[in-house]
Amino acid sequence: MNTKAEIGILISRVTVGIIFLVHGLMKYQGGIDNTIGFFEQLGIPGYLAYPVGAFEIIGGVCAIIGLGTRIFAAIFSVIMITAIISAKYAMGFAGGFEFELALLVMSIHLLLAGSRLLALDRIFTNQAASHIPTA
Repeated sequence: MNTKAEIGILISRVTVGIIFLVHGLMKYQGGIDNTIGFFEQLGIPGYLAYPVGAFEIIGGVCAIIGLGTRIFAAIFSVIMITAIISAKYAMGFAGGFEFELALLVMSIHLLLAGSRLLALDRIFTNQAASHIPTA
């Protein structure tokens, strides 16, 4: 993959990470009971608010630093598919599920492409910076 493409993926990875981190923090800062109630209104078991919020916080941080990018991208994809189906689809595209769809597509892209530039995953996969070709 060329350097310009890797820079684009890095920007997407950090952006997705920040968005999920902030949304995860909001689930707990606003009182997790509010999130539990919201989940239950949607027909989703309320106790799932805890792991969803935790995955968003932990996964957001990990996406920002490039650790477990593909794993968290898969989790983010499931969260977004669930959000679209359970909460946003009935509202239509504009003003409804457009934001969640954009996050879903970005997450799927990270799942498929990974992200090596400025990523801690490189330490664990033994990839040197010289392996990124330039074009």
